[in-house]
Amino acid sequence: MTRLISEAPARSNIELGDVTHHNLKQLKKINTVVLPVSYNDKFYLDVLESGELAKLAYYNDVVVGAVCSRIDTSENMRRLYIMTLGCLYPYRRLGIGTVMVQHILNCVERDGNFDSIFLHVKVDNKGAIEFYKRFGFEIVETKQHYYKRIEPADAHVLQKTLTRKAAVAAAAANSSIAASQLHDGSGEEQQVANGDSHEEEPAGVAAENQQPAVNNHSSIQNSTSQQTPLAAEKNR
Repeated sequence: MTRLISEAPARSNIELGDVTHHNLKQLKKINTVVLPVSYNDKFYLDVLESGELAKLAYYNDVVVGAVCSRIDTSENMRRLYIMTLGCLYPYRRLGIGTVMVQHILNCVERDGNFDSIFLHVKVDNKGAIEFYKRFGFEIVETKQHYYKRIEPADAHVLQKTLTRKAAVAAAAANSSIAASQLHDGSGEEQQVANGDSHEEEPAGVAAENQQPAVNNHSSIQNSTSQQTPLAAEKNR
């Protein structure tokens, strides 16, 4: 099993472990507690085939978070899509979210063949937006009515651009948005701001890019309730 270990405050260990059939239920529990949407069985079966692109986060051997991503080949590009990323409330701001995002960035760097990394975040999730900006992500598009059962229903597309092809596509999307705003006479109120990158661990919500289905949804701790941590320890 591949493990990444980093030191957190108070000499505590943060580890990333593989998602397997043996600990899949723990991933489901994490997502149920942290994220505002539910996922179907196919989502989790696909995660099992994701390899290094899906990880459970452990804090002192207790499962406290998870990240799930996949390769997206739409729009004539090869991109990495962060489907979910979240951490239990009591374990936020300990660097766990940073470790998970950095793992994804490392995977992309080792591969060397991605045009960009992207995810969807609720427009009102300021913490998640700032978190991702610290890693070089920026808002490249805003999708209206993206979520079906969540308010607000609009989502920002946050992207870390890696190639010129992706940069050109992002610029074209921004130009289209600006033109639409001018046509509507609402440019100042609805202007999409470009960001920079993100850190500690607030939550951003992201969903599958093809359609705003409720069960395809990505996040960095979007839950506001202070749930108690899961009792499950390592089961790898």
